[in-house]
Amino acid sequence: MPRAVGVAWGLLVLNTLGSAGAETIIPLPRSLIQMVTMGSLVAAFALALVVNPRVRVRPAAYVFLLTLLLVPSVISSADPESGFGALFRCTRLALFVSTLWLLTRWWDGGHGFVRHHIRAYSVVLASVAVGAVASPGAATPEVYGGRLVGVLWPLTPPQIGQYAAVITGLSALLLLGRRTDGRSAALVMVPSLVLLALTHTRTATLGLIAGLTLAIGSLMLTSAAARRFFAWAVVTVVVAAVGFSSALQAWFLRGQSKENFSNLTGRAKVWDALLAEPRTLAERLFGTGLGDKSFGGLPIDNSWLSVYHEQGLTGIVLVSGVMAVLGGLALLRPPSLNRACALFLVSYVAIASYTEAGLGDASPYLLHLAVAASLLVAPAAPAVPAPEPAFRSVRGPEVT
Repeated sequence: MPRAVGVAWGLLVLNTLGSAGAETIIPLPRSLIQMVTMGSLVAAFALALVVNPRVRVRPAAYVFLLTLLLVPSVISSADPESGFGALFRCTRLALFVSTLWLLTRWWDGGHGFVRHHIRAYSVVLASVAVGAVASPGAATPEVYGGRLVGVLWPLTPPQIGQYAAVITGLSALLLLGRRTDGRSAALVMVPSLVLLALTHTRTATLGLIAGLTLAIGSLMLTSAAARRFFAWAVVTVVVAAVGFSSALQAWFLRGQSKENFSNLTGRAKVWDALLAEPRTLAERLFGTGLGDKSFGGLPIDNSWLSVYHEQGLTGIVLVSGVMAVLGGLALLRPPSLNRACALFLVSYVAIASYTEAGLGDASPYLLHLAVAASLLVAPAAPAVPAPEPAFRSVRGPEVT
């Protein structure tokens, strides 16, 4: 795999970081951030085209379904009421999917894209850690309830928690599969877990625990290391639950009231209003066009409802197909490290989709699923030489 492929993947990660979040130490105009993120996507596409000039791609059901998702996105965004921003987001999604198509040439069932994923998000988290050390007060602002944010690049606590949880889970699985050493895994996992704890992100924490449980459970029949890790994890959880129950409960509630916690920090009110909104038949089928994943000025914070709102029931069917295809392929594969990593990523995204948006547009969640799809590709069979004939004809000397 050329190094340029890893650079292109890092540029895709940069594109999906977004432009909204906490206030940075050095004020960055939002227009400048958007220019950088969009420029990184264009650069990723150009770089992928340079390393794959003949446009050789591999059949991939995942990217094919994302390509079909462009249809309801364009239909709904073409409505003049959707505005120019919707068409711009469609163009971005089309360029994002096209770049994934170009990179499928190197989807061979190996761990190359897992390593690119870990490296790219490790750089992002390193910037968060540097910002926290440089300005601890700005990195834990009161507006976010004292939760850790990015102050070198505007990142919210859920974003940081998501990145930390994903690379922690992947590093743990690579360590169990003996694809990395303990020192390298610790350099990623320990700082990531600290950052995850400082963000107080419940969704990322639950996704990490549930995803690793499912992934390690799939390895227990074939890996003694997985069985030992699972046993130690159970003992650790029991000890923590008994000895630190009050501290864990306080961390989990984040100082919220029971009413606020029961309606998911106000999300349920937005969801009820979105579902009660009257819609035409076209809006039900194709949505209202790609937007900023908000309704009535408030974030939707649910992938399924945001897809329904922006891409309609057609989008819901296609996104459901994406999850069903990847989940089904992962469950049908024999036990292996590839299968475990794919199960972790798919299950994490499935859990996060309930309280986070992003399955219908270019986002880190689509990149997580792309890594899972690259792991589930069957490696190409080696070329088999043609069998030699049992008898060879021997040509005698010519007679003149």
